[in-house]
Amino acid sequence: MAHTIENIKDKIQKIKENALTKIEKANNSKDIEDLRIEYLGKKSELINLSKQLGEISKEERPVIGALINEAKKIIEDSIEEKKKNIEQKELNEKFYSEKIDITLPGRINKVGVKHPLRILLEEIEDIFLGLGFTIEEGPEIDTEYYNFKAMNFEDDHPARDAQDTFYINKEILFRTHTSPVQARTMHKMKPNPIRVICPGRVFRRDNIDATHSVQFHQVEGLVVDKNVKFSDLIGILQLFSQKMFGEGTKIRLRPSFFPFTEPSAEVDVSCIFCKGKGCPFCKHSGWLEILGAGCVHPNVLRMGGYDPEIFSGWAFGMGVERIALLKYQINDIRLFMENDIRFLHQFK
Repeated sequence: MAHTIENIKDKIQKIKENALTKIEKANNSKDIEDLRIEYLGKKSELINLSKQLGEISKEERPVIGALINEAKKIIEDSIEEKKKNIEQKELNEKFYSEKIDITLPGRINKVGVKHPLRILLEEIEDIFLGLGFTIEEGPEIDTEYYNFKAMNFEDDHPARDAQDTFYINKEILFRTHTSPVQARTMHKMKPNPIRVICPGRVFRRDNIDATHSVQFHQVEGLVVDKNVKFSDLIGILQLFSQKMFGEGTKIRLRPSFFPFTEPSAEVDVSCIFCKGKGCPFCKHSGWLEILGAGCVHPNVLRMGGYDPEIFSGWAFGMGVERIALLKYQINDIRLFMENDIRFLHQFK
């Protein structure tokens, strides 16, 4: 038995020495974890020796048990110390590999700006919100009924022709104006008074040049109530023009025709460059056309659910790009869609 106990003591000593030697040579976290499992895991030699304590005499059992625990403690402490050193070494290596050279020049973050059309749309909306209007929006793809029929367009009207309008099928199309939103608003609000503007994109088949595009933006307005007068429309448009182009701006109305209004008018403002005196920009007329307007046609009121014997109304529509060309003195509508940063940054 004595020989056996001495053999166990020698074995514990060799296990401890081998472990400490391997721990000292470990170079990375994986190596040190493998050693922890090898010498302290459930299948390690020290654990197996602990299981054999029952075969040793009661007198020697505490001695061998103490030696095993001492060896485990020494190995565990050595592994923990080595692990800390390796982790610190690996962290330093990571810091070194990921270091930033602070002597390099920094990268300047480019800050975007609002698009000029968005700037102008918000300005128009603010003006009309201040006049008691609300904002209504609708789908850009709409039905033929809302786009044309509800707006009193005859079946043979040229605007319905496929050469002028983008059709998806016979009943569905890309809206050619924001008037469908007016029709939808009337159906939704009837028989209550209406005072709304309808901003949004519209689409028409057209040849793209300096003044035309296949898509552009409109803002249309609609007022429906009892005792609505044409003179109210003139007052609103005069006030809008002065807020948009300056206090001294004047307006004039010229007779025109639109299917959805009667009477109808083209609205001009006094030239913002020559103040009405006449210049090349206004072709020496002193006036610039900005929008169309008129009293809501009785047929449109009926289709919207309003009795034209009781209710009346007026409407107007303006092209946002047209206003922007005048206000910002831009000579080509294509600049709005070309995403040229040099152009956009002028509105910073």
